[in-house]
Amino acid sequence: MSDASINASNIREDEAGFGDYFALLKPRVMSLVVFTAFVGLLASPVSVHPVIGFCAVLFIAIGGGASGALNMWWDADIDRVMKRTKGRPIPAGKVEEGEALSLGLALSGLSVIMLALATNVFAGAFLAFTIFFYVVIYTMWLKRATPQNIVIGGAAGAFPPVIGWIAATGTMSVEPWLMFALTFMWTPPHFWALALFMRSDYDDAGVPMLTVTHGRRATRVHILIYTVLLALLAVGTSFSGIGGPIYLAVAVVMNALFLAGAWKISRRNEDMSEEDNFKAERSFFKLSLLYLFLHFGAILAEALLKPYGLGGW
Repeated sequence: MSDASINASNIREDEAGFGDYFALLKPRVMSLVVFTAFVGLLASPVSVHPVIGFCAVLFIAIGGGASGALNMWWDADIDRVMKRTKGRPIPAGKVEEGEALSLGLALSGLSVIMLALATNVFAGAFLAFTIFFYVVIYTMWLKRATPQNIVIGGAAGAFPPVIGWIAATGTMSVEPWLMFALTFMWTPPHFWALALFMRSDYDDAGVPMLTVTHGRRATRVHILIYTVLLALLAVGTSFSGIGGPIYLAVAVVMNALFLAGAWKISRRNEDMSEEDNFKAERSFFKLSLLYLFLHFGAILAEALLKPYGLGGW
């Protein structure tokens, strides 16, 4: 094979494909955005036409993906250092930083304008604020400035159900903010559990995660405190307009398991092997993924059954 053929083959291998650009949108995070926004939309007291509802969730998802692309553009330097992120499109050399920036800005504008046109201006404006909060407040400022980065910055990931509710109603009320609070309080223990068994990544990248600035013992205590507060909030939400017996049953069981996991982590002996510690932390992290899905799934079930007199109190 000639040198020219080899070079051409290498160029083709290095070229970005659709999957690389899609990966910029953080599809796993986007799936959470889609689901919680969908629940916020359907849990509202206003009936939404299926086409409008589909468009609303689609444009909220695109806005979430735009935030992910802009996050990867800004964090390309630390993504190259961290084992968990070095395979992302930019550090892997598949996508140029400028391409990620252009894609993120284009999708941001598209999602905001189209959501406003499809639903209402309030929803579009709130989506714009959410993108700004995640990219500027969290990514550009808080993430590298304070160990409370994930606490305050977690608000960005908690906004989608509020946007979904506003898209349906055009107004605010207590119920979407309960969904916001549920996600907001869930975020710190979820990410701190991840940070406990990925601490070397944050050390290497110079990101002031709580595990780096205050150590593992303090992080475990923080996880327990937030889990207790989260459990009180989650169970209390059962008696709100979005709660009901189905949600209450899920909240009681899941929060009992979550509290047990947080307590187990808090009692860990620092002299134990890292493998034993990481096993508990990984289990808690995996449980946290199921935790949020089941809570929002229960809210959705209550909303869908309510017209038949089976959901709610």
